[in-house]
Parts: sequence; structure tokens; C-alpha cells
Amino acid sequence: MEKKLAAGSTMPEIEVPQIGGGTVKFGGSGKWQLAIVYRGQHCPLCMKYLTQLNDLIADGSVGDIDVAVASADSEAQAQGVVDKLELTFPVGHSLSLDQMRELGLYVSNPRSEQETDHDFPEPGLFVVNEQGNIQIIDISNAPFARPELGGILRGIMFGREKGYPIRGTA
Repeated sequence: MEKKLAAGSTMPEIEVPQIGGGTVKFGGSGKWQLAIVYRGQHCPLCMKYLTQLNDLIADGSVGDIDVAVASADSEAQAQGVVDKLELTFPVGHSLSLDQMRELGLYVSNPRSEQETDHDFPEPGLFVVNEQGNIQIIDISNAPFARPELGGILRGIMFGREKGYPIRGTA
């Protein structure tokens, strides 16, 4: 079994190219960060999740939290997602197998060429505090299990206001 990241551990600093130029970086931002890895353009549940995130950003629910989103999709595939969903946040692409493993993600092979043309990560969500430590971690091996974004954002706000400790470290 591959090693998984633990709550309270330092978030690995992972950089991938960003649609439109620059990079998307997981970890190391010096502020609270919501880092999301999505399966790819082939996943309708991911498209719904990214749309929800876009809506939460538009209504101000995300506040000053740094948002980092990426997949293993090619630049063209990720650009298609950004265009189709009219995403307003930075989206990274070309997450490598080594980077997926460093994040402790489950990796799947495509079921067919119609699904996608490369191995891809299953969903991962990381909340990183301003010290660069993983405050909340949710890694799934299937597209059907992922945390509700509104609850995660409320949890971040609560944790910041109350100094809530990182749980699950005993």
C-alpha cells in the first residue's frame, strides 16, 4: 500500500501548469488554502463539483482562502473544462503520476478510450492552514465520495475564528 498523507503533516508543494499561463501551486502559499484534485474532463461528478466551487466563489463564500485546483488532464482537456463551465478560478493541468503519488491519491486507469486517454487521480481535497500543514484531508478512491464544499468552507471559517486544532492526529 502506498503511503498516504496525514492530517497535521506538511502539505507537499506541488506545482502544475495553469490554464492561461503561470502555475497552480498546492501548499506553501502562507495562507489558508483549499486544494482540490479532480478526476478530469470525463467525470460528470467533477464537473458538478467544479461548478459548485465556482458558484461559492461568485457568492463570496470562499473569502480570502487561496483556491488551487488541478487534474492530470492535458492542457487542451483542462481548457475545455474551463471554457465549458466558465470557471473563474485558476485550473492546473498535467498533474504527473509522481505528483499524484506524492499527494497520496488513488490513481485509476481509463475504462476505455472514450473515457480518457491517460491514468487519472481519484478525487482529493486538502485544506492547508497558514503554517502549511494539512488541516483537513479527504482522499477518495471513487468519484461518488467527496465532501460537500459549503460544509468545508464553513469548517475553515470556524477553525480560523476559534483556533480549532487539527483533528485525527492522536
